[in-house]
Amino acid sequence: MLDNANYTPRMKAIYKDTVRAALKEEFSYKNDMQIPRLDKIVLNIGCGSEAVKDTKKAKSAHADLTAIAGQMAVVTKAKKSIATFRVREDMPLGAKVTLRGDRMYEFLDRLITIAMPRIRDFRGVPGSSFDGRGNFAMGLKEHLVFPEIDFDKIDENWGMDIVITTTANTDAEGKALLKALNMPFNS
Repeated sequence: MLDNANYTPRMKAIYKDTVRAALKEEFSYKNDMQIPRLDKIVLNIGCGSEAVKDTKKAKSAHADLTAIAGQMAVVTKAKKSIATFRVREDMPLGAKVTLRGDRMYEFLDRLITIAMPRIRDFRGVPGSSFDGRGNFAMGLKEHLVFPEIDFDKIDENWGMDIVITTTANTDAEGKALLKALNMPFNS
């Protein structure tokens, strides 16, 4: 799907066609380069104590995150040994992946239109989850909301961190960007 040279992700087309003009008018930017845009999306699954007991759990999280992202995930390893938690240096503890470009827009589209409506008792994401520089962070309690994960083949239900990094300078600009891309904020 991403191999076609003429293919443009739906979310990227929405950004170029409508969101850029709306943000330029709302914040009265003088230059097009001032308009906030998505920079990257970082996905992270941490296995915690499960990976300490069984290293196959980290491999399972790696495989699931690779399927969700559509890009090979990186196994995260312990930086130093902690005897109290039975963690040894270089022990696999989870997986992470950084998405940029077309894959980033594809993932955001799947997150907003497919995964979020499948979350149990979902009432929107908190509008207060910005870091002061226009970047948004959220967590999912279970990674099963993504259609790429086969419910019958998983051995563990993982939580997941999602960080959406933007070029916005303030939280108001970042929130306006994500709201224009149909992010369902509850406040």
